[in-house]
Amino acid sequence: MRFVDEATIQVRSGNGGKGSVSFRREKFIPMGGPDGGDGGRGGDVIFRVSPTLLTLYDLRLKRHYEARNGQPGKGSQCYGKNGEHAVVLVPQGTMIFELTDEGEALVADLTEPGQEWVAAEGGRGGKGNMHFKSSTMRAPRFAQPGEEGQEKKLRLELRLLAELGIIGLPNAGKSTLISAISAAKPKIASYPFTTLAPNLGVLQREDGLSLVAADIPGLIEGAHTGLGLGHDFLKHVSRTRFLVHVLAAEETAGDSPLAGFDLVDEELEKYDATLATRPQIRVINKIDILDPERLAELKAVAAADGRGIRFISAKTGEGLEPLVKHLWRLRDQLAAEDAAAKSVEEEE
Repeated sequence: MRFVDEATIQVRSGNGGKGSVSFRREKFIPMGGPDGGDGGRGGDVIFRVSPTLLTLYDLRLKRHYEARNGQPGKGSQCYGKNGEHAVVLVPQGTMIFELTDEGEALVADLTEPGQEWVAAEGGRGGKGNMHFKSSTMRAPRFAQPGEEGQEKKLRLELRLLAELGIIGLPNAGKSTLISAISAAKPKIASYPFTTLAPNLGVLQREDGLSLVAADIPGLIEGAHTGLGLGHDFLKHVSRTRFLVHVLAAEETAGDSPLAGFDLVDEELEKYDATLATRPQIRVINKIDILDPERLAELKAVAAADGRGIRFISAKTGEGLEPLVKHLWRLRDQLAAEDAAAKSVEEEE
């Protein structure tokens, strides 16, 4: 199945059923009063988060969703049946924007399994003529029509829910890294843009805690303007708590061996300034291709840089164990900071 993270659909809720115009007619009661029942309510269009869905692929195949209309009321004060709801299943992390002539506006952000959101409410059923009897009108021969349903055009955008994002230039070895530290099995090859969609992996700790990591496809210069599918890739970084920034050893040649880090950092900042402040663990990968002398030179440059750059080989496993331990320490630190901030908010 293709990874699809955007879709535009049309939804329409059901119309309310019309009220009934009816009069009681029974033996020995030839002139009974009005007894027309109310129409049923139209069905809603409801979005529901399904933990088993990973993409918006199904919504590319089906673009129109309609709930059922409410049934009309009947005599003997019988109410019409409510229309059935239309339930649209979406993956976790789906953001929903309503499209209007004035533009688009975010109306829902669905992040929890089973979470529901009513996109379009069904129309109310019309009241039957039994409601309109009065001292001056004993035989009303009219009833209310049902309300019309709502029709909306919506744009859905999926942003992956992962605490850890693995970013870097194309062919930096991000897919190899996520496969080495988790159970993910992404496609891996030695040419740029092997990864055309984010891959998710789960790290498990001895205490049972899980850490979801996303391998974000390679970013290139100009990604913030959309070059190289930049917008499609960068939006998946927006929900991450912290980042592992990977630079391939072959990208460290020349007078500015760490320029690759700066290029991706600049793209993050231009796309969203808050991404530039997200905690990062910087990693130089593929050190197995470097001779000892070049590796020593590179480590000296990294030490002088002062950004705590780590050296690994995702292929051979060198440096992975200390890296994973550092990931968990940073994750625990951020979780503690969040808990402290939440406690302060509750006290205030």
